[in-house]
Amino acid sequence: MSNKFVVIDLETTGNVPKKGDKIIQFAAVVIENGIITDKFSALINPQKSIPAFIEELTGINDEMVKDAPVFAEITAKVIDLLDGAYFVAHNVLFDLSFLQEELIQAGLEGFYGPVLDTVELARILYPTADGYKLSDLAEKENLKHDRPHQADSDAQVTAELFLILLKRLSSLPLLTIKQLTQLSGGLKSDLEQLLDEIVAETDRKREELPDHIEIYKKVALKKITVAENEHVVDINLKYPLSEEEKVEIVKQGFQSFEKRSGQFKMMDIVYQSFQNNKHTLIEAGTGVGKSLGYLLPIAFFAKQNRLKVIVSTHTIQLQEQLLKKEIPLLEKILPFKINSVLLKGRSHYLSLEKFLLTLMDENDNYDTTLTKMQILVWLTETETGDKDELNLSSGGLIYWNKVKNEPTVFLQDQEWQERDFYLKAKIKAQAAEIVITNHSLLLSDIKGEGSILPSFDYVILDEGHHLEKVASQFFGHSLDYLTTRLLINQFGQYEQKQLFYEMEQLLASIPVQEGKQLQTIEMNQMVLDLMYEMDELFKLIALFAKMKFTNKKGFNRVKVRFTHSDNGKERNALVHSAERFAFLLKDLYSAINHRLEWIKKEKKPLSIAQEKIIEEIHLFVNDLGELRNTVINCFIKETKQVKWIEMDIRAPQNVTTILAQPAFVADQLKEQFFQMKKAVVITSATLTVNHSFHYIMKEIGLDADTTVQQTISSPFEYKNQVQLFIPEDLPEINTVTLDEYVIAITEHIITIAEATKGRMLLLFTAYDMLKKTYELIKESGFLNEYVLIAQGITSGSRTRLTRNFQRYDKAILLGTSSFWEGVDIPGEDLSCLVIVRLPFSPPEEPLTEAKCQLIMQQGGNAFSEYSLPEAILRFKQGFGRLIRTETDRGIMIVFDRRIVTTKYGKAFLKSIPPIPVKKGRIDELVDIIHSWL
Repeated sequence: MSNKFVVIDLETTGNVPKKGDKIIQFAAVVIENGIITDKFSALINPQKSIPAFIEELTGINDEMVKDAPVFAEITAKVIDLLDGAYFVAHNVLFDLSFLQEELIQAGLEGFYGPVLDTVELARILYPTADGYKLSDLAEKENLKHDRPHQADSDAQVTAELFLILLKRLSSLPLLTIKQLTQLSGGLKSDLEQLLDEIVAETDRKREELPDHIEIYKKVALKKITVAENEHVVDINLKYPLSEEEKVEIVKQGFQSFEKRSGQFKMMDIVYQSFQNNKHTLIEAGTGVGKSLGYLLPIAFFAKQNRLKVIVSTHTIQLQEQLLKKEIPLLEKILPFKINSVLLKGRSHYLSLEKFLLTLMDENDNYDTTLTKMQILVWLTETETGDKDELNLSSGGLIYWNKVKNEPTVFLQDQEWQERDFYLKAKIKAQAAEIVITNHSLLLSDIKGEGSILPSFDYVILDEGHHLEKVASQFFGHSLDYLTTRLLINQFGQYEQKQLFYEMEQLLASIPVQEGKQLQTIEMNQMVLDLMYEMDELFKLIALFAKMKFTNKKGFNRVKVRFTHSDNGKERNALVHSAERFAFLLKDLYSAINHRLEWIKKEKKPLSIAQEKIIEEIHLFVNDLGELRNTVINCFIKETKQVKWIEMDIRAPQNVTTILAQPAFVADQLKEQFFQMKKAVVITSATLTVNHSFHYIMKEIGLDADTTVQQTISSPFEYKNQVQLFIPEDLPEINTVTLDEYVIAITEHIITIAEATKGRMLLLFTAYDMLKKTYELIKESGFLNEYVLIAQGITSGSRTRLTRNFQRYDKAILLGTSSFWEGVDIPGEDLSCLVIVRLPFSPPEEPLTEAKCQLIMQQGGNAFSEYSLPEAILRFKQGFGRLIRTETDRGIMIVFDRRIVTTKYGKAFLKSIPPIPVKKGRIDELVDIIHSWL
């Protein structure tokens, strides 16, 4: 590019120049003709002291800037650098606002040339990146970034990144660049100007399309590569294999191979289960290598019998791991070719037809514009069209709902079908031997409502301890305020110009006989009544929940049971409101369908835009019918399901949900799943309680007499790798208030953190206790030099929080529910695991309460049959976070003294591998921690 670009980075005393925050370091890197031609950096005297956290972040202190020039002294140099240039920065509005303020204060005009933001550019050009921080992008492009948060280093890295982004931009197909240009007017930066120049330059050269790109119906797509089906020689399909043969095969996939006898044992159990058509439970300890333990035998079994095997997981993380790490390893070591595919629910896939219909819509907001640009670039690199590849903003997800793949009535242009991502995934699944999916999609096969999965008889259920919970949600219903409101707003009132308005405009263009349908004005009133009743219903839900909730000080998140035996005016008012809401939903449903009938009767051909509107109306009507069904099931119909309300007292309406789920799903799973399949292998690191599979079999409906049960121990030397400490100077958790307990454990956490130098994961069972502990640690000031990361307080997904925790030496991570499992932090990043309390579900928790009541009604013991085994399984999952490889070492601390003071406490200790247990006062234990770590 012949343009001049000046990449700027600043370090400042804070974030708001208008409030007196000042620049403390200025750096610029000049790019001309595509190469770096000049650099300039200077420390700046801000004429005020530098805050401590800025000093820690940047390494710049008052002493370093006291003899530095004030900004006014370098303005001539800055103006000279920026003359005739694009102003480029990572998050450009931040740097520009500071620069403008300083230039104006120096009595000069500000900078009014074109600006470019490398964050915005990276979001468009790397639509699948994990994150867009400078350090994340530098790591992605292997750029050396040794001094983050120092302006000269940041400017240099941003300049190198910018050159890569420019190259990436220029290499896109010309059609894509032109479409990006048309959209780029709605961006923060002046990308349109730059894109215009690239278009002009490419037009001059006459474009040659890269080999991997094709133009299809006015969009550039990545060409689909069709894998050749290789002829399979039966000689390679011998199984079972001897120990030596397994070693020979598996060895090929590893640089340093270590024989794992547990893994080989698992291979044989899986193969025999399928061969003998037996359901099987396998608890495989950490380090067994269970993914390969089941993938290798099912590959042989599928190939020998020419059928497919479904592998189902609970988390996307494990699906990604199987697809990106385990399956490529399997392909490398197998003596034959195997086809595997990942299959997700339909709405995960993009509808190209819908995307192109909406691409040039007027009046898009910023998020929608950016998302469209991301998708255009992504289409040149994706083979799957799967939303999970994209890094979308919350606004981007709203746009995705408009362009996701759904069953269609009109939009079925046959020409699109050959490039339909969803159909392609289904066809690939039909041809594959191994299909990876998730538990929910696996269960959707039960309902058989045009299931996306090909027919199957053999299943591997990994992360199998989640099956019961997923099945409860699957057989249940849930209704929340935000989703309900979004759905009704999608139709809108006439004057809001949403779907209702579009439908009426369409009708106006068709001569409809008068008097045969509701007038627009009457229908508008119906929508208003519906919105009013929806608000009333959710107000009454909140009122009912508050009335039933005996307020515990400090608790904001509430779960309250809703039963048909509840009496009182609040419940009656709630049910009456639900009935009115259901009637109004039915009336609107009928009125819209009536209009659709009229449109169908008219033989007049419709335009594509009109077909698109009718398509949206059809989908809306289906959703309306489902909403009514959910309302009836949650409030009106007497069912055996457990019903409860979840809400946050601080903002009741927006975060109110009502759920209805069966208390036990064993019978449904037995009849509709296990009896229908020939062999299901369920595996996980946590299936047994006190060395028995009895609890899990009862929960999911498996028969002890006909189910194979196997435990494969972890190869790790736990007794040399882990020590368990139980402090004796903490109060018993049930004898003091929440606040007193939090004060006691916070003192211990501070003491332990200083001994372990951070690297701690604290597992809580309730968010309220986590939040209070976090606030008290912060308030104390004792751990100021530690990075505190807390779920629900620090923003980001579980993966992002975990990654940040690994990034800092002195870090403490506080997690609840989802952090008890699936978090993988190997090596020295995690040296200390603290279990704050034994993970019993609160007895007043609706599902727990209902399960316990049912067990007691049948003459059973709810504590020993349900509460205790459930807590033990979660405790085992928590324990599994600490040791992830055979060289890991760590300590585990249990604050809850019930583990040694009660009879049942022994059951927790018996369910984990035998390890040394030490009890004592915290100061005694800290000495041992010091010497052991």
